[in-house]
Amino acid sequence: MSHPVIRTSASRRQLLAMTVIGGAGLAGLASAPAADAKPGGKGLRLTVLGTTDLHGNVLNWDYFKNAEYDDAKHNDVGAAKCATLIKAVRAERGADTCITLDAGDTIQGTPLAYYFAKIEPISATVKHPMALAMNEIGYDAAALGNHEFNYGLDILRTFESQLDHPLLGANALDWHSGEAVFPSYTLKTVQVPGNKPVTVGIVGLVTPGVAIWDKANVDGKVKFNGIVEQAKIVIPEVKRRGADIVVVSCHSGMDTSSSYGDALPYPENASTLLAQQVPGIDAILVGHAHQEIPQRYVTNDKTGKQVLLSEPLCWGERVTVMDLDLEKVRGQWQVSSATATLLNSNTVPEDPAVAALLRPQHQKVLSYVNGVIGTCTQEMTGARAVVEDSAAVDLINLVQAQAVKAGLVGTADEKTPVLSIAAPFSRTASIPKGEVTVRDVAGLYIYDNTLLGIKFTGAQVKAYLETSAQYFKQVSGTGPFTIDQLTNAVTPTAPRGTPDYNYDVMGGLDAPLTYDIDVSAAPGSRIKNLAYAGKPVADGDSFVIAINNYRQSGGGGFPGVTTAPVVYNRQNEIRQLIIDWVTANKVIDPPTFHTINWRLVSGSTPITIS
Repeated sequence: MSHPVIRTSASRRQLLAMTVIGGAGLAGLASAPAADAKPGGKGLRLTVLGTTDLHGNVLNWDYFKNAEYDDAKHNDVGAAKCATLIKAVRAERGADTCITLDAGDTIQGTPLAYYFAKIEPISATVKHPMALAMNEIGYDAAALGNHEFNYGLDILRTFESQLDHPLLGANALDWHSGEAVFPSYTLKTVQVPGNKPVTVGIVGLVTPGVAIWDKANVDGKVKFNGIVEQAKIVIPEVKRRGADIVVVSCHSGMDTSSSYGDALPYPENASTLLAQQVPGIDAILVGHAHQEIPQRYVTNDKTGKQVLLSEPLCWGERVTVMDLDLEKVRGQWQVSSATATLLNSNTVPEDPAVAALLRPQHQKVLSYVNGVIGTCTQEMTGARAVVEDSAAVDLINLVQAQAVKAGLVGTADEKTPVLSIAAPFSRTASIPKGEVTVRDVAGLYIYDNTLLGIKFTGAQVKAYLETSAQYFKQVSGTGPFTIDQLTNAVTPTAPRGTPDYNYDVMGGLDAPLTYDIDVSAAPGSRIKNLAYAGKPVADGDSFVIAINNYRQSGGGGFPGVTTAPVVYNRQNEIRQLIIDWVTANKVIDPPTFHTINWRLVSGSTPITIS
């Protein structure tokens, strides 16, 4: 007698086969047979299904565009899509031999998530849509992500109470006692007919950067040990408790790195180190980095054993399927081989049960994003922001600079002048005069960037602006020129023309940063009359720059950013910060924050732009 397998139709098997998009060792998911588990036999295939970084995406919907989600690669998003894939695999493999995990960052990232944290906060009577979706799907466990802490511990605890599965965070420790404040692990028993059950230990870990990014919410309450350091404590305990197999759900990227400099002794992304340095782990579901890595093997330094790692793409665009083939060795279950692949959610419909369950919450949020959150005293548009100092870009810089300055209070850089950079992302962006909706504000900032603060010298500020000014074509005379005659210059790194999003405007918060861009000069010598608070910027002057994560990580090739000290990083989404600012201030009044601080010149004469 074999273990129970739910037989699937030909169409279901075809669905699974066509959704496989990566992973060595599997020609097609549906073709992989269930391992033999006859009485007295040794074989069993255990399947671990994984999602990560769902970020509040339940349905395949873009609330900022008020339309179905779509991107350049035609990805789909949402837990409802994942549910279809997960249920299909369970039907193919047998639900009793499948474990479903998530690797964190669940309750932040969309207007849906924001609404149920800030507008109608979850409570004993208000259920979180992500909790409803995950319960319907039937997760066995989930790890904490760093963004779980964004709305404070009360919201997080309420969310935890609404889940049917444990929320794991082994390295989230009580500030005073050092004891884990969330469950460190859970044990799941998989029955094998005619054979000894398999006990699977599931451990959850979160990147320790929470201590910096959400200091305001966790300081004095929760501290975070390093991932490797805590795993060395927890994994042996899990094994002592009887785990035959250990799977870690780790909200920490594979490629060792940190975005917070030397502020903590632990790396932000440590999943590879975890596999290398901590024995006893069989597989790791990876999150946090928003990378698509179907399958990677890492050899443990102490045992020589290969550990399987897999990271599905964020927002529910992919589902990981890890197949762990088990056999009994001297009476104990062990992993004999392991493979992984990813399933693509854009090949399947939304699960009707999840979609129907979340439809009421979805409708509430649609009303919210199309609702009025403030007024504007005059229209702000991005139409000419690439050639003229614009109130629309100044608003972005104002919000960014205020957030960073507030975050520096109590630090060594509390009194360091704050500057901010922003690009004129959209020439069609417009905030109307009169009533302003969430969607209007979101149109100013069309990317999902987060905010950081870095330290720059005056020389670095000038070098940054010189790189930005490469966006302009070299011209002679004072015009009039059209916008196209001036912008999107071809450079060695932009052979098709420099895109608008690689032109950054820089502004000051407490005092103006002023400069001219001489478009008659050669690139590299265009920034003239650079001054802060009316005084020329000296090479040795010190500034904090509010900058987005794309730029800080090297996007656009701007000098100095990747090696500059990071003094602020709470991983707050810039678009949401702008929405929050308008919601709090009620009125956008451009004359209160917009002045002409930069201009295009030829020599020393302003140019005319038609």
